[in-house]
Amino acid sequence: MADQAQRDQFIAALTELGGSAGNGRLREILACDEATYVAVKAALIVDGLVTSGRGRGGSVSLAAAADAAVVEAAPAPSREKSARTRSNGSGGNLGFEADLFKAADKLRGNMEPSDYKHVALGLIFLKHISDSFEAKRAELLADYPDGAEDPDEYSAENVFWVPKEARWSHLQANAKQPSIGKMIDEAMIAIEKRNETLKGVLPKDYARPALNAVMLGELIDLISGIALGQEKGEARDVLGRVYEYFLGQFAGSEGKRGGEFYTPRSVVRVMVEMIEPYKGRVYDPCCGSGGMFVQSEKFALEHEGRIGDIAIYGQESNYTTWRLCKMNLAVRGIDADIKWNSEGSFHKDELRDLKADFVLANPPFNISDWGGDRLREDVRWKYGIPPAGNANFAWVQHIVHHLAPAGVAGVVLANGSMSSTQNGEGDIRRALIEGANGAPGVVDCMIALPGQLFYSTQIPVCLWFLARDKSNGIARNAKLRDRRGEILFIDARKLGHMVDRTRKEFSDADIDKITRAYHAWRGEGEAGAYEDVPGFCKSATLEEINGHGYVLTPGRYVGAADVEDDDMPFAERFAALQAKLNGQFAEAEILTATILQKLAGVGANG
Repeated sequence: MADQAQRDQFIAALTELGGSAGNGRLREILACDEATYVAVKAALIVDGLVTSGRGRGGSVSLAAAADAAVVEAAPAPSREKSARTRSNGSGGNLGFEADLFKAADKLRGNMEPSDYKHVALGLIFLKHISDSFEAKRAELLADYPDGAEDPDEYSAENVFWVPKEARWSHLQANAKQPSIGKMIDEAMIAIEKRNETLKGVLPKDYARPALNAVMLGELIDLISGIALGQEKGEARDVLGRVYEYFLGQFAGSEGKRGGEFYTPRSVVRVMVEMIEPYKGRVYDPCCGSGGMFVQSEKFALEHEGRIGDIAIYGQESNYTTWRLCKMNLAVRGIDADIKWNSEGSFHKDELRDLKADFVLANPPFNISDWGGDRLREDVRWKYGIPPAGNANFAWVQHIVHHLAPAGVAGVVLANGSMSSTQNGEGDIRRALIEGANGAPGVVDCMIALPGQLFYSTQIPVCLWFLARDKSNGIARNAKLRDRRGEILFIDARKLGHMVDRTRKEFSDADIDKITRAYHAWRGEGEAGAYEDVPGFCKSATLEEINGHGYVLTPGRYVGAADVEDDDMPFAERFAALQAKLNGQFAEAEILTATILQKLAGVGANG
C-alpha cells in the first residue's frame, strides 16, 4: 500500500534529483520493488503531484516542474487536460493506467493473456467492491452505527455486502502467504453467497497450481495503490477507468479473440454520441463486456443526467464474456439486467417483450452457422427472411423488432451488408430503406469507417443508424424534422489516426465532425444548419438510392472532396510540375548509376 511515508519519500527523492528522473534511477534510490514503486507513483499521479514522462525506461516529474517546463517552452493558454487524461488507443486515458498495466503484465510471466485477464480483472473488481463497502461502512459508523451491520443499508445505495474474510484489507495483509490463492477463491465464494446478483459471475480458480502465489501477492500489492485515498465517487471512476483500460489492453493482446468481447472505445463513442441516449431504455442483444452501456451512462452523466436515467438491458451467449460484462458494470455502479444463455438472442430471446428507446450493437460479422434454417417463419422478419448462411440482416431485423415507436439504433456491420445481393439480401436492404409489409423504412444514416479500428479485423466496416419513426423522433425533448425519403451518407474513411503499428482511433475532433453532421441533418438546432460536404457527407433521396440499385456504400453518394484553388495560373503550375518531374528523373539517373557501380564492384570482387 502506498502510505504517506512512502509518498513523502518519493517526492523528496524526486526533488533532490531536480524534479525529474528516469523510473529505473528513482526506484534504485528508493530501494523498493517495482510493484511498490508503481503503486506509489500511481497514487501520486492521481493526486496530481507527479506526471509520467517518456524515455527509454519511462520517467517521472514533479507536476509543478512539468508545468513550468511547458510554460517556459511555449507560453500559451493552460492545458485543458492533465497527464492523466491524455487520449490513448486502448479504451481509457493514458497516465497511471498504462504504468499499472505494464507492471501487471510483467507479472503475467508465461500465462496466456486470455487466462490472465480474468486473474487481474477479478482482483480489480474485488478491490472496487471492498473499497465501496468500507466507505459506506465508515459513513454508517459515524452517522448510524446500528446500520453498519445491516446489508439492506448497503444494497439501498447499490453497494455489495462484503464479508469480513473477503475484504481487501484482509487479503492484502495475507498477500505473501502461500495460501493466498485459496483465500481469494474463498473470498469470491463468500461474496457470491451474500449477493444474489453476483452468483456465478466471479472467477474462483486462483488456487490452481498454474497460478504462482508470489505473483498473486505482488499483483495484490500493485492493485492496492489504485484509488488510494480518493473520495468514494472519485475512487469508483478511477477503478472504472483502470478496468476499462485493462479490458482494452487484453483485447489487443488477444487479437481476433479480443474483438469478440470488446468494441474499441472511439467507435463506441461515435455510436453513442450519434443516437444520444439521455433517458430511456438501452438494449444490446450481443453485449460483450458492456462497453456500449458504460459509454451510454457516461453520455447521460456528461449531459446533466443521472445514473438511473437510463435502464440497461442486454444479452450475451458467451458465459465468460457475460461475467466480464457483469463485473464491468458493477465497477461503474451501473445497475443492469444482463441475461445469459448459450442459445443466444435469435433462438432464446430473454427479453422478448422489450421495446427499447436506444439499441447499440456490434454483432459478430457474417456468421454462417446461426441456425437460420430453424427460424424461417419468425415474427421478427418483417423485411424479408434472412439467408441461413449469413446472420447480418437477422441482427438488423432483430434490433428493429426491439425498437420502441420512436426508438433509434446504431449497429456495426461488415461492409458487405451495404451492397450484397446474394440470397435475397438486396431485397431485404431495399425493404429496410423503403418499408415493407406495413413496416416503415428505417435506414437513417450510413457511415463508412476506415480500416484498422478493430482488434478482431483489419478490414473496414460500417455503421448503420436506424430510426423507427423518421417522420419525427425526439432528441433532448425537441422534435426532429421529417426525414422520410432521405438517408444521410457519411464517408469517414479518411478520418482517424494510428495509435500503434496496427490500429487506428478517432480523435475528439473526428467524432465531433461525424456526429455534428448527423445532428444538423436531423434538425437539431444546436448543431447548426446542415450542408452537403463533397467527399464527406451527402443527404440522398430515395430516387438517387434507387438509381444506385439500393446499394448503401457512402462513397457512391458523397463524391470527391473539393480541391482548394490556389489561384496559380495553369501555365505556371504546369511549369512547376514539369521542373519537379525533371529533377526526379535526374535523381533517378544518379541512383541508377550508383547501383550499377556497386553491382560492378561486387562482380569484380566475386
